[in-house]
Amino acid sequence: MTEYQFYALITVILFFKMFSNSVVQALARTSSKTFVTPEDAKFFGAPGPAPDELPIVKRAAAAWRNDLENIPIFLFLAMIYVTLGCWPGGAFIYFTIFAVARILHTIVYMRGLQPWRTVFYGFGITICVILCVHILIAVL
Repeated sequence: MTEYQFYALITVILFFKMFSNSVVQALARTSSKTFVTPEDAKFFGAPGPAPDELPIVKRAAAAWRNDLENIPIFLFLAMIYVTLGCWPGGAFIYFTIFAVARILHTIVYMRGLQPWRTVFYGFGITICVILCVHILIAVL
């Protein structure tokens, strides 16, 4: 597998990781018939709109927001890393660590486990910094 192919695979894995947050929210809302928007409550046969989201829905939304702060920049950095021909072996190592860290970050976020949430967040950010260093070395 080339670095570009591996990049594509990691991109798909991260998509499904992010999509899982939406699935968690949908399952929680539909199984409990708890919807904050009136049209959703009506559509799904709930007695009425709920005053607030369920705690698990809030956690999934927070994990989603955190993904939006981290995954796009990783994908840009990773594409530049591969395009510049930085250390090929690094693509497999760094991209894997980032994806695993983000998956574990979401799992521990949903379960409210600190300090693990911060630890896995830190792994992901560290990988982005490492990619930046490789990119800077390649272009300077």
